[in-house]
Amino acid sequence: MDQTQDFWSGRNAQPIEPPEELKWPGSLTRIPDWIYTDPRIYELEQQRIFQGRTWNYVALECQLPKPGDYIRSHVGAIPVVVARDAAGEIHVVENRCAHRGAEFCKTYSGNAKEFICPYHQWTYDLSGRLVGVPFRRGLRKEGGMPASFRMEEFSLRRLHVTRRGGVVFASFRSDVEPLEDYLGPEILTDFDATFDGREFRLFGQYRNTLPGNWKL
Repeated sequence: MDQTQDFWSGRNAQPIEPPEELKWPGSLTRIPDWIYTDPRIYELEQQRIFQGRTWNYVALECQLPKPGDYIRSHVGAIPVVVARDAAGEIHVVENRCAHRGAEFCKTYSGNAKEFICPYHQWTYDLSGRLVGVPFRRGLRKEGGMPASFRMEEFSLRRLHVTRRGGVVFASFRSDVEPLEDYLGPEILTDFDATFDGREFRLFGQYRNTLPGNWKL
């Protein structure tokens, strides 16, 4: 299975088309309520914005100072894990086991050599590659995975990653344009004024949860 292909809410899901009855009113001075509340619009936004040809902020490099450091994040509604491997490379993978879809990483941040799903103990390295399956060859010559089972076909869902000025971005799409072109010259100037290559230090974190979707 090509883990770099484009996905929506499933590995083989079809793109969602906007419902005919949801049409923008004639006036451009008011935003209709259903833009904020209709679940179909929300799913379209997840597909076309967060899983479209976009770069999404997921972490700061200073949150991952050492090999093995990881932090949970999100791309839209999809939970992801951002991890730095032993070589210093940063990877972003969906926080769902390729076996039964359980979230394998439960803590917000930490340091690990590998990720082990608590459901059936499938084990992944920090790049998302499947490296261990319990009882893969069965027990006492009974059970186990079929002969056709290939570990490389069950890696975690990987995202494309780019970094600039200590900021980590990820995208589900392989055909997304370079970050510099995506931001454009005006935004890039403002971005580089803050993230100008200086090494950042993390003094603390503040998190809260609001009862609303991303537009609020």
